[in-house]
Amino acid sequence: MVDNVVLVGCGNMGFAMLKGWLDAGILQPDQVHVVEPTDALRERAATLGVHAHANASRLETDLSPRIVLIAVKPQVMRDVLPAYERLADKATFVSVAAGVKVALFEQYLGDKAAVIRTIPNTPAAIGKGMIVTFRNAHVSDSDAEFVDTLLKTSGKVAAVDDEKLIDVATAVSGSGPAYVFHFIECLTEAAVVAGLERKTAELLAMQTVYGAGVLAASSKDTPTTLREQVTSPKGTTAAALDVLMGHDKLKRLMIKAVYKAHQRAIELGTY
Repeated sequence: MVDNVVLVGCGNMGFAMLKGWLDAGILQPDQVHVVEPTDALRERAATLGVHAHANASRLETDLSPRIVLIAVKPQVMRDVLPAYERLADKATFVSVAAGVKVALFEQYLGDKAAVIRTIPNTPAAIGKGMIVTFRNAHVSDSDAEFVDTLLKTSGKVAAVDDEKLIDVATAVSGSGPAYVFHFIECLTEAAVVAGLERKTAELLAMQTVYGAGVLAASSKDTPTTLREQVTSPKGTTAAALDVLMGHDKLKRLMIKAVYKAHQRAIELGTY
């Protein structure tokens, strides 16, 4: 049996995921049906050889997809879902829309609908993302594994067993790239103040964060051990870390920032 996938919405995130599936050979173009109302985006998807449709009514009536992945904006989800109710007894639905709870899918697709909710982050667009998932009780283990395989073309995947933890993941990995981007901005400004030309400062800040991230991800040592290896007693790194770590300054700041993001995620989760 062929595993067909319906991709609803093919903007930047949807297109990046689609290309990842095809490039990895997980799916062949004729296994994918894209539903995208915007002409330019639909035509872009069609260049990859997939079936491209302007709306759900154009899908074949006998189509029996294994997965329906919804990659539309949260605010239009209520308008989009009803058209796919006819597939609810055939497919597992996957959402990459922020703030959209499983309950909304069950409301429009039926309380027996199989639903996986995910929260990706922006590096997923280049295959370096962090995607956190939650599945309801109607998702089979085999479908969950297949969805993980699809998502892993966009980065690392982790699962939580309580949907409320998706809001925590939103505050950590979902919003996290912005925290890192701001750190790069701050390190750049510090370098300029210290005397470097801005272009050089930007290069040093960017490459330092990039290199440190790759090293941390590939090393068997913990970030704590890696930090300690760089920090000579009474050296330059120790002097800087006294500012960042003294009285747990940076740690307290990050805890407060994640708390604020978490609370906001809870407030926004009303779709």
